[in-house]
Amino acid sequence: MDPLLVDWISLILRWAHVMFGIAWIGTSFYFIWLDGSLRRRPHTQEGVAGESWMVHGGGFYQVEKYMVAPERLPEELHWFKYEAYFTWISGFLLLAVIYYWSAEAFLINPTSGLSPAVAIAISVGSLIGGWLVYDLLCRTPIGRQTAILAAAVFLLIVVSAWIYGIFFTGRAAFLHVGAFVGTIMAANVFFVIIPNQKKTVAALKAGETPDASLGQQAKQRSFHNTYLTLPVVLMMISNHYPVLYGREQGALIIAGIVILGGLVRHYFTCKESGDKDASYPFLIPGAAAVLVALVVFSSYRPDSVTEGEAVAFADVQSVIVERCASCHSARPTDEDFEEAPGEVVFDTPDDIKKHAQRILTQTVLTDTMPLGNKTGMEPDERKLLGAWVAQGAPLE
Repeated sequence: MDPLLVDWISLILRWAHVMFGIAWIGTSFYFIWLDGSLRRRPHTQEGVAGESWMVHGGGFYQVEKYMVAPERLPEELHWFKYEAYFTWISGFLLLAVIYYWSAEAFLINPTSGLSPAVAIAISVGSLIGGWLVYDLLCRTPIGRQTAILAAAVFLLIVVSAWIYGIFFTGRAAFLHVGAFVGTIMAANVFFVIIPNQKKTVAALKAGETPDASLGQQAKQRSFHNTYLTLPVVLMMISNHYPVLYGREQGALIIAGIVILGGLVRHYFTCKESGDKDASYPFLIPGAAAVLVALVVFSSYRPDSVTEGEAVAFADVQSVIVERCASCHSARPTDEDFEEAPGEVVFDTPDDIKKHAQRILTQTVLTDTMPLGNKTGMEPDERKLLGAWVAQGAPLE
């Protein structure tokens, strides 16, 4: 396929994925806030859980929530589901275009020895399997113990990150954890939240009293989704930041991201609902401490950049030509690229020096490049490049 057409398809899908994601997250956050803002007033009717008053766009709004359901359905009932569906569909298509289409270049960890077909099967199977395990946990007695369930889901995510790190490149592994969690969130909407709402509506139409447990189950899954949102968003943009995925301990970084996102989201949930429990004063300081720990841990590279003995530029250029120039050239010889990724070329000494800091970030501080280490860059070669940059990147 024409690489320009592939780029356009990727761009359109990414744009759609972001737009649908904004719509889904926006409605999710709004309804979680709305639920927390409900208050019972002296005039609150029987069967109503509470009401919330809002002002926006020059108008006042009053919203009431029924404990189970109203006695009769209104003529027009608004549903919120397609935002979630289209976010997942566009995201999966984007995953296929970028990582499945060029699996050998972007998806597979060269040390795993996987074929593209097997790697794609692992990818798809893990997304399905992750949802099945999560759903099973929610339906067992564990699902009624919030703290235990949270720990189990946290462990499920971290284990998935570790497994992805074995089979996939660092970048692909991080994206897959985001897709793994995003699949759980979308499946919550498709398999639990919306079906339960439809059962409630059907009961009302039949003149029956709806089962209150359906709403409770849907609310539980909705709360799970809101706590998973912040980590998912960070994982989905992680491909721009090798500092996150460019090292072997990616599962530990993901564990920190999940904890960080959960603490921040819990702070806002407590604040919005007015339920400021004993943990409330420590949530933001705790999140800040986790963030600092993540920065320190992801930035630590023992002996990765030392000046050492003077490095001859000829040796540096030899490494660049052998390991990098097949992609990063005005005329790439790598079959996966029609033009240099990111318009970064290493055709001349000045080109190499101009991108010295990028070389440091991508090949020394992280092992992001060469992509999937396709050309087999050795650790000593990475140290050589690091020493050269530390010495000021001389062209001698």
